[in-house]
Amino acid sequence: MLSLLAAIYHDQSPLKLYSPTHLGAILAMVAFSLALVVAARALPGRWTSWVAWALAAVLLVNEVAWWAVLVVRGEWGWDYALPLYLCDAAGFVAAAALVSRRPLLVEVTYFWGLAGTIQAMITPDLHYDFPSYFYFQYFTQHIGIVVAALFLVIGLQVRPRKGSIQRMVAITVVFTALAGVADIITGGNYMYLHRKPSTGSLLDYMGAWPLYIAASVPLALGLLVLLDLPFWRGRRRANAV
Repeated sequence: MLSLLAAIYHDQSPLKLYSPTHLGAILAMVAFSLALVVAARALPGRWTSWVAWALAAVLLVNEVAWWAVLVVRGEWGWDYALPLYLCDAAGFVAAAALVSRRPLLVEVTYFWGLAGTIQAMITPDLHYDFPSYFYFQYFTQHIGIVVAALFLVIGLQVRPRKGSIQRMVAITVVFTALAGVADIITGGNYMYLHRKPSTGSLLDYMGAWPLYIAASVPLALGLLVLLDLPFWRGRRRANAV
């Protein structure tokens, strides 16, 4: 038993893109999201609040446990462990959205989760494979954010409001500016503003630094519009009443 726990905790070989362990995590994300969304639409009830609280607890405990593990390993650092990567911040926002269901928090969870976190699932910046602790920590966080986004918006029908794109642009710009300041102070690479992920990502097709930063802006705007598009008709109907 101790040897098994040690194997799970200690570092393993780096995750290979689209390996069985990577594809298994993506499949788990799809399965959990689909199951919760279908169940929430077909059988609404008090259970959805229990699930929301449980998922929020998983997201928070997962992030705090990661900090604790980094401290124990002597690896916690200001240049790496602050919640200034999009998915780290989205985890906290998603937990708050699940508990409060405040429209603004749900919007941030939805847009950041589907525009950003899904990208991190497809091309994970992860140097550990199954059964490393960091494999489970990474995918628990990212799957949890995507599940929360779809559960809230499609399952519980807390839809993005008119002007959500403008609000998301403003929030993301402010968050990116904070990450940029932190990068200057700590020497980190929050939001990948100094260099691309070493494991490969969509940024590899957008040119060298700083061109890939500029090129990511229209892509991000396009994703926001695409994610907001399904709700346009419903808003027009609501305004016509």
